[in-house]
Amino acid sequence: MGPLAGLRIVEMGGIGPGQLCGMLLAEMGAELIRIERPQAGDPAPGLLPRYNLMNRSRPSIVVDVKRAEGAALVLSLCERADALFEGYRPGVMERLGLGPDECLARNPRLVYGRVTGFGQDGPLAGAAGHDPNYAALTGALAAIGPRGGDPVLPLNLVADFGGGALYLAVGMLAALLECSRSGRGQVVDAAMVDGVASMMTMFHGLAAAGLWRERRGSNLLDGGAPFFRAYATRDGGYVVIAPLEPAFWRAFAGLLQLDPADAAAHADPRAWPQLEARLEALFRTRTRQAWCELLEGTDA
Repeated sequence: MGPLAGLRIVEMGGIGPGQLCGMLLAEMGAELIRIERPQAGDPAPGLLPRYNLMNRSRPSIVVDVKRAEGAALVLSLCERADALFEGYRPGVMERLGLGPDECLARNPRLVYGRVTGFGQDGPLAGAAGHDPNYAALTGALAAIGPRGGDPVLPLNLVADFGGGALYLAVGMLAALLECSRSGRGQVVDAAMVDGVASMMTMFHGLAAAGLWRERRGSNLLDGGAPFFRAYATRDGGYVVIAPLEPAFWRAFAGLLQLDPADAAAHADPRAWPQLEARLEALFRTRTRQAWCELLEGTDA
């Protein structure tokens, strides 16, 4: 069941972006088979297979693709597949005899997806990397963190899953749609640095307009605005507020019974430090549950 029902996809097993992409495609109804390497690495030391949740929703088989018969098996699967995707370093699939040329020769309709950190060529193409490396090189990591503090790693959501898995999935879906019209497959090449740079488009526009400062925790969406951040509560919990738009702020200010001067500070960045200090003190007067009872279910 699902919008991708009927599509057959070969997943060359890995961790991170390709793994999440496979989970998403499978849960949209595609029939995936995951090719696991013998003694494949785990995303976390000691993680049992039953807890490796991103491998869900599709079967896997262990194939030694370094052996001729293993590579031949993958090529035979490509003959009956709509797509294949992999997340190895550049050149690995070509050395195995499983590159785009070989696979598309077997099936010209095949969509061949690839995800890397830095792309298939260029000065960093062969370099090892992980999510924070890619996020740092795009500038995204520089923008995340408290004012006056160090950059904060946003789990591996930004590069691995956002710039990698989701851009690979979107590219493959676009290619599959195009193939349904033209009958021709193609290569979809997703690099995590490219995906993260693309996701930063809005912030480059804000910076060009003079509406974004290159200082962490000093802007509208990075925790610099007192109405777009988390606050500690009396019991050591936290609540997060985000009434950006004037109508939502009016609802918030009304429920908290802010005085008119504080309510007006929403529109004046020069008054934000004073508003932030007042909100910090105010949120510490009640428990998290008490604040949730007041605010949940409202536009605040």
